Amino acid sequence: MANHSRRDFMRNSLLGMAALPLGAGILSKSAFAQDLPPLDPANEQTQALNYVKDAAEAADHPAYAKGERCDNCMFFQADSQGCQLFPQNSVEPAGWCQSWTAQS
Repeated sequence: MANHSRRDFMRNSLLGMAALPLGAGILSKSAFAQDLPPLDPANEQTQALNYVKDAAEAADHPAYAKGERCDNCMFFQADSQGCQLFPQNSVEPAGWCQSWTAQS
């Protein structure tokens, strides 16, 4: 009987340890979602990707197509208003950059 309990304990411990990184990732995203500072338009990467806070400002950019906005881009994260391309910052939902990619 003790072996059965020990096996259950070991199996549950291993499963818990395997799930720990997943849980930590979910918690850290939730915990820090509202703490992202706004993206600075003067930032070097921001300028390299031609990011603008208002997509209408990109109308003359050759890569821009009407209707493209951060909030309908596959890189946008609605819960934090973050962008996978700028992981340390939030972006304007109405913004745009030349890496805009349609959500799938």
